[in-house]
Amino acid sequence: MIVSAITACGAGKQADQKQDEPLTKESKEYTIALDQAQFLKKVADFKSNPEVWKYLGDKPAIIDFWAEWCVYCRRLSPVLEELAKEYEGEIYIYKVNTDVEREIAAAFGIRSLPTLLFVPIGEDPQVVKGAIPKEDLKNVIDEFLLNKVE
Repeated sequence: MIVSAITACGAGKQADQKQDEPLTKESKEYTIALDQAQFLKKVADFKSNPEVWKYLGDKPAIIDFWAEWCVYCRRLSPVLEELAKEYEGEIYIYKVNTDVEREIAAAFGIRSLPTLLFVPIGEDPQVVKGAIPKEDLKNVIDEFLLNKVE
């Protein structure tokens, strides 16, 4: 079950349009920021084989495509941090800054932020655009990524 969300920032915004408070920083971050070299090793080598999706990870993942100027990204960030801590050892939650990693964003057709890519093991990933409530994210993690049945 994938949930659609309606809150998203347009990809055409400029980096100087900052609002709200900065991203939450805790002493230990559970989400994992990726640059292109790390993305190519941990997630998918889209440069060598752009036609075929092959997830390289050993656990399901959520990839958060975000930017510093995106209000909804900053609101979603602490929620993803909480979920990364809660599901530590079961899933990865990766973060890709689209202003810095433009080639990754282009390769995945990211046009609005935040965009989340849900990556199960052995299945095709699913894309959701916009900020999603924590309970909906937990449902997607449990049902789609971890195949937990209640």
